[in-house]
Amino acid sequence: MIKKPLIYQYLNIDFHSANPKYMQLANCIKNAIAEGAIKKDEILPSINELSFEFEISRDTAEKGYKYLKQLGILGSVPGKGYFVKNTEVDKTIKICLLFNKLSAHKKIVYDAFVRTLAEQATIDFFIYNNDFNYFKKLVANNTNDYDYYVVIPHFLDGAENAYEVLNTIPKEKLLLLDKLVQGVTGDFAAVYENFEKDIFETLEQAKELLSKYEAIKIIFPEASYYPNEILKGFLKFGKVHKMKTDVIKDINTYTVKKGEVYINLMEGDLVTLVENILKHKLKVGKDVGVISYNETPLKKIILNGITTISTNFEVMGAKAAEAILNKSLEHYEVPFKLTVRPSI
Repeated sequence: MIKKPLIYQYLNIDFHSANPKYMQLANCIKNAIAEGAIKKDEILPSINELSFEFEISRDTAEKGYKYLKQLGILGSVPGKGYFVKNTEVDKTIKICLLFNKLSAHKKIVYDAFVRTLAEQATIDFFIYNNDFNYFKKLVANNTNDYDYYVVIPHFLDGAENAYEVLNTIPKEKLLLLDKLVQGVTGDFAAVYENFEKDIFETLEQAKELLSKYEAIKIIFPEASYYPNEILKGFLKFGKVHKMKTDVIKDINTYTVKKGEVYINLMEGDLVTLVENILKHKLKVGKDVGVISYNETPLKKIILNGITTISTNFEVMGAKAAEAILNKSLEHYEVPFKLTVRPSI
């Protein structure tokens, strides 16, 4: 039986990862070089061999090699293939990045995170679609492989048990992003929103504009991963300022009414809300008001501009990266902002 080259022990392609396969391949080779598993001038497996061994396309294998060649790590010789040109590779930080979903604002977080880390880290990116059981499985399968685990902990079900899973991660390796989780013990890093305080304080900033409406209603579906702290802050605002408040659980079955202002959380619900308003020929900013969670570029344009309440997602991503680079275990509360536009 022919013994495989040592490098094969370092190569792994995770087909569940959102990280591109060519980048996974490149990161594995960089780590193998940094750990001395492959030496200078060593010939690497051919593109055909990689394609067969890991069931990836030839284009993917070649793209991984070409990426490392651009970095000056690999060289190539026609007819012989790729070889290790430079072994002076800094050991990069290995990060497991777990997002509950991908959206316009999550992309801003991701881009800022990656941009701040630059070439100092390799990232395996997973999306668990708010599924607690899938999240639990991902963590269980990867607890010893990374220097850091960066987690956005939002779930449709099972959130009450999230702390148990998070406590299996060594605390010096854990960074909670966007949300703190009660029950997580020890010293760990966090870059988060204070959901109850944030909505209360931003609505207070807008209270004069809101006072022209008869009622303020929040669209908060039962099957939502958004934390209940948002509802607490919303209802507290109504109680403190003696404004009529209500919770709409399904905007699809609700008829918008003149004199109401609506706060939406889910992007899909915003589309339904706008369609509902237009259908009843109500004027936004006069007959009804609209406030949307999470700033995105499109909200500057829709209906001549939709008022938003939002954290700074670019700061969130950058601060998370800085915490890793500085080996900080601090808890950083990301600022929250009201952006007033003609929709209220």
